[in-house]
Amino acid sequence: MQIQIALPDDLAFSLEAKWGSLERRLTEMIVIEAYREGSISVGKVRELLGMKTRLEVDDFLKAKGVDLPYSEADLEADSQTHEQLRKDGKLPLL
Repeated sequence: MQIQIALPDDLAFSLEAKWGSLERRLTEMIVIEAYREGSISVGKVRELLGMKTRLEVDDFLKAKGVDLPYSEADLEADSQTHEQLRKDGKLPLL
């Protein structure tokens, strides 16, 4: 789908000078808002913005001030993984 919007030329030129491609910037803004409200997943963000990795998406969202979901269950799982790697000798003791 294509959507057209009308902007006064002076505003469009000013924003384009500041932001670069208005089409890209508007796409990013819509994708960010859709992600924030839970309408799309991280994978869909990656697809829509043409990013190659999840890390690239995480960096992008962080730079835009979007908190990444990280629950207590995620923390517990990470702690268990860390402890297991340490027991296996794959992580140095700090």
